Amino acid sequence: MSRSILWHHFSRPIPYSSGLQLQENLHRLQLERRRVNNNHPDILLLLEHRPVYTTGRRQSQAALDDERRRLIQYGAEWVPSNRGGETTYHGPGQLVGYPLFDLRRFEVCLSVKDYVCLLQRTLKSFAELHGVRTVDSEHTGAFVSDTEKLGSIGVQVRHRLTTHGISINITEEPIPWFNEVVACGLPSVNAVSLSGRKGEHITIDQSVSGVLDRVQHLFKVNALPLSDHADAAILELITQAEQQAVLAGPWPSLPLKT
Repeated sequence: MSRSILWHHFSRPIPYSSGLQLQENLHRLQLERRRVNNNHPDILLLLEHRPVYTTGRRQSQAALDDERRRLIQYGAEWVPSNRGGETTYHGPGQLVGYPLFDLRRFEVCLSVKDYVCLLQRTLKSFAELHGVRTVDSEHTGAFVSDTEKLGSIGVQVRHRLTTHGISINITEEPIPWFNEVVACGLPSVNAVSLSGRKGEHITIDQSVSGVLDRVQHLFKVNALPLSDHADAAILELITQAEQQAVLAGPWPSLPLKT
């Protein structure tokens, strides 16, 4: 029988800093409960972020000062993060998945490499559900050609517990923002969207079920709604993040240029 995970989809884009804090709080909760009785839930968060450029562990912040000043003028946040990888963009129209999984719980304890491979297969098989074929690449993520990237992967693993995860461009809304940076340190690669490749509008809501299906199939888990099965402590953390999304107000749909 498949083991269960809890999943939640945020209906409104949340600030990246709120997403970081939520992951940290849930990671801490998982770690504490594992030490006490090994009764900690695996969780999958599906969401969109408000417009934000994030950096990874591989970059020197001093070298990014000029880029930071330029990009925040466009109306996006700028947030250093502890994930792997380099500068990238997150925002409305892009579906983000944060699996907060204990890698020791799988039938064969997953290495970080195995875990990233499963995430890559998740992105590729989700694209194929929509009739979009991907190509192999020396880089992580989902590519539809050598110069066109559909989805990204950036993870952190501590104490065999995962944070951060995957993102895939569903609508065309993220593309103008991506065009302002060398995303993921790949100067010859441009961002593309699922809607753009299909030539039809695909929504985030339509995509959530597909990503959830692929995660369940590839990770061999049964996803249960977090709202029905989580305890009060977890529900409170989720509610706080949802409230922060509402309080943040509207966001620019395009880079603000004078």
